[in-house]
Amino acid sequence: MLVTSNRIDIEINRKQVCRYVGYGADFDLPARIPSLIDEYIDNVHCLIEPSYAYVIRDIERVQGSTVAIEGSITFESQTIARLLEQCHEVAVFLVTIGKHLEDTAYRLAEDGLIVQAAVLDAIGSNAVDRVADLVQGRIGEAASALGLGSSRRFSPGYCDWDIDQQRRVFQAVDGDALGIRLTERCLMMPRKSISAIIGIGPADGNVESYNPCKTCDKGRCPGRR
Repeated sequence: MLVTSNRIDIEINRKQVCRYVGYGADFDLPARIPSLIDEYIDNVHCLIEPSYAYVIRDIERVQGSTVAIEGSITFESQTIARLLEQCHEVAVFLVTIGKHLEDTAYRLAEDGLIVQAAVLDAIGSNAVDRVADLVQGRIGEAASALGLGSSRRFSPGYCDWDIDQQRRVFQAVDGDALGIRLTERCLMMPRKSISAIIGIGPADGNVESYNPCKTCDKGRCPGRR
């Protein structure tokens, strides 16, 4: 069953926005930046159109690094295979905040307002993350109601799951309904969009705790959790 929504209320995380801009918790922000962030956060809702779609599919087979799911869709990744071999189902989802914010940030940059563009872009990154968090929470709640556990979310491009696997995600969930398209290089447009999967399996298993970072020796990976 495909679940979609375009009625979402999200709150922007100011600390995360500061981190996206490039300022850590132990760094004193220039006086101008906090007021600019607050101003943009107060007005950002007129620039974003949060929406999502997800579908839950049965897992038919896991063999080696190949996962076959309902709908004649296959994922190729050792990391994803290790996760989904513990699961009965997989939720596949897309989220976006639309293109208005990034278009506005682009125009600010074109006008030489680089700081303003960077702050707005950072707010957009946090906004789409918050939508993904919301969807992950709803999928987790639905699984829990059935006595099942749910995993972290995993996106193409992370670990050994190649970015070209975006095409398989879009086989499961039609991005057109949300106004999302793939480029030839499998990047999503609008850029402030996220695709991901979540494994669903026994609550007493290792689905919820599965974390490939614990066995990965790539120490400086920006995606480390």
